[in-house]
Amino acid sequence: MENLQTTYLGLKLRNPLIAGSCGITNSISNIKELAKKGVGAVVIKSLFEEQIHIETEKVIKNDEDGVTTFNHAPDTIFSKRIYDYDEAYSYIYDFARRNTLGKYLEFLTEAKNSVDIPVIASINCVSSQDWHSFARKIEETGVDALELNIYILPSDWRRSGEDNEKIYYDIIREVRNYVNLPLAVKIGFYFSSLAQSINKLSQSGIKGLVLFNRPYNADIDIDKIGLSHGPIYSTADEYIHTLRWISILSGHVSCDLSASTGVHDYKAFIKQILAGATTVQIASALYKEGFDVIPEILKKTSEWMKKHNFDSVDSFRARLSKSNLDNPAAIERVQFMKLYSGIE
Repeated sequence: MENLQTTYLGLKLRNPLIAGSCGITNSISNIKELAKKGVGAVVIKSLFEEQIHIETEKVIKNDEDGVTTFNHAPDTIFSKRIYDYDEAYSYIYDFARRNTLGKYLEFLTEAKNSVDIPVIASINCVSSQDWHSFARKIEETGVDALELNIYILPSDWRRSGEDNEKIYYDIIREVRNYVNLPLAVKIGFYFSSLAQSINKLSQSGIKGLVLFNRPYNADIDIDKIGLSHGPIYSTADEYIHTLRWISILSGHVSCDLSASTGVHDYKAFIKQILAGATTVQIASALYKEGFDVIPEILKKTSEWMKKHNFDSVDSFRARLSKSNLDNPAAIERVQFMKLYSGIE
């Protein structure tokens, strides 16, 4: 095979194909299989901030009489309402929270010890509270990097764009104050000035940006007349949106760029690197096509490189970034391209 090696977040990868954070990477056996099939790195399934609170509350159970039982210690029963005793509630809540976080930390340690490729932890943040201490514990597991998954939907009428963006910087600052791990930040595209915001984020001390987070969207069930969820997996044409922004931003940000969402085959994989991506993350393709999509993408990429006389990934990366295009407007204009699409 041609030389597919690359460097991401300061880490040496055997190739730019990364198994992104998803339910598949929440299993040690799956992580081992992903490594065996050839991925360059794996991002562990995110631990959600809300998940910590939900799991913690499950530990505390109140019966109809107000007697509280601590589920992890059935013999521990408080005879009065736990909320009457702030210190007792605080103790139980903290214990439960540590138990939830502890399981994740144990999983990270086992995952890191199971494979010989970089293992990247992931936490999904909506605030800057408490992550600093947990991030430090993540570093102690021996993982190679940390991906902060931050997606703030700008739906709060009371918050300005600056207020929303401040959350990103606050989280990054808090985590960086306590860990030396290389940090990547996975974001969505809801920014009032996306290029400027991404450029500012790239200068915040992080090592990489993952573009873009694919949110779960709400849908409407017209038969039940109620809310349902939209499509869970990406489709093969969704890479287009990320492709444009990778091309626009390549060479203009102070960190690595990892392309995410919609990459289902070797063609989309190659396109993202041609646009300027340092690495490419896949998730839905693993669900839809199975793990054999990994060696297929790598094999077909190697064959394509040989056909076009590229001896390394670096030799064709960013060939079609905006700054290297003869007509840069072609990647930015969103209306006039209809003239060439045959739909006018």
